[in-house]
Amino acid sequence: MVQTPSTMLELGTPAPEFSLQDTEGRTVTRSQFEGQPLLVAFVCNHCPFVRHIHDKMVEVFAQYQDRGVGVVAVNANIHPDFPEDSPDKMREYARRYGYKFPYVADPSQEVAKAYRAACTPDFFVFDRAHRLAYRGQFDESRPGNDKAVTGRDLCAALDAVLDDRPVPEAQRASIGCNIKWRPGNEPEYFRR
Repeated sequence: MVQTPSTMLELGTPAPEFSLQDTEGRTVTRSQFEGQPLLVAFVCNHCPFVRHIHDKMVEVFAQYQDRGVGVVAVNANIHPDFPEDSPDKMREYARRYGYKFPYVADPSQEVAKAYRAACTPDFFVFDRAHRLAYRGQFDESRPGNDKAVTGRDLCAALDAVLDDRPVPEAQRASIGCNIKWRPGNEPEYFRR
């Protein structure tokens, strides 16, 4: 398990557009969430860091969707070496766990590159104008560190954008498994 930190994209960055297929074959775009806060989370099925927070993450996503936040989970690990992250397995996962949010595949990995995503999980919270307000960790819990999975950091950021308050700039990078870039597709920012 390689621990990779998020790149900490510059705050205020506009949310890159995307048009991706969810597990039920529907097209999901960034622009369909215009006027509402937006959470874009890069996740996958097999990563032990995602599995560690999974149940609480799904709960938090549903809670904030009910409060008007647009939520999209993106899987950029569409790679032959990771069959558990295939679109068919994504569909099984979404149905098994009752995802209310769209779980979309990024087979070209271009959306992950546009967001400068580096790891799973990697969280990006945008305000109502779709300017980046938060990027970083779900909370301090990691596999094996005995800290409770609470979602505290992400929830604090989502509460702030819902209340139209600034999110504090002191934000901690997410840590997770690196995105499984296909050979030759690894972005320059990831090679540093």
